Amino acid sequence: MKFRTIKRHIVESLRSIVRNGWMTLAAVSAVAVTLLLVGSFIALLMNVNKLASDIENNVLVRVHIDLAAEEADQESLKSSLEGLDNVESVEFVSRDTELQNVIGSYGETFGLFDGDNNPLYDVFEVNTNSPESTAEVAKAAEGLDYVAEVNYGGSDADRLFEVMSTVRNVGTIIIVALIFTAVFLISNTIRITIFSRRTEIEIMKLVGATNWFIRWPFLIEGAMIGLVGALIPVSIISYVYLTGYSSMTNNLASSTYSLLEPNPFLFLLIALLLGIGIVIGSLGSALSIRKFLKI
Repeated sequence: MKFRTIKRHIVESLRSIVRNGWMTLAAVSAVAVTLLLVGSFIALLMNVNKLASDIENNVLVRVHIDLAAEEADQESLKSSLEGLDNVESVEFVSRDTELQNVIGSYGETFGLFDGDNNPLYDVFEVNTNSPESTAEVAKAAEGLDYVAEVNYGGSDADRLFEVMSTVRNVGTIIIVALIFTAVFLISNTIRITIFSRRTEIEIMKLVGATNWFIRWPFLIEGAMIGLVGALIPVSIISYVYLTGYSSMTNNLASSTYSLLEPNPFLFLLIALLLGIGIVIGSLGSALSIRKFLKI
């Protein structure tokens, strides 16, 4: 395609955007509202996924060691745990450390149980390769020698995994549905613009213009509308996310949970929304002009 032709298509697109001001505003608004919802859901879904991963990764299989176990027995038990399927690592936590953790969580009252009065067990904390393997590893650990008790949250942990999986699946479906909605809205909006120019299109066809020569200005127009419409939600989401990230980071500073860092997440989200805006704008135009090219 020659530069002169490209310039002509761009100029025609800009003229159409200005000439059909109200329809352009309607199309830009449709893109902006839809992509604001899409971007918000993506940001929410990705951060829920991040928090879910943090929570899932903190679900450990805690193996309480029998009080009668000697040091050699503990080493043997550790080797047996490390040999189980889907086990990533095994860490030893002494009963004294366990007591200090209890005191830190529930107060100095439990300090009465220090020394020989400590009623807690030495513990092996077992990390699994995946959250779904937790129950399987826990069940296998129960059958080993010198194991007094095994826990990992049981049904509560299983329910957590199911809820997180459901949230991910539902969120993905909603995002896809919103993108299709955006294409539909833009397609209908631009179709009205094209309908008002159907006579012009018919004349161009009759004098020998190719379908692509007619189609290009509308595709560029749709891409411009999509891009401008995407800039609005990008600005809003960037401001809200940066503000929310700063606030949440302060609140979660003492925990192992965190939101996705703005760099690179926010930049990738911005690029994605701009790309979606351009693509659905062009796609909406392509779908709208197709029937008017059939003469």
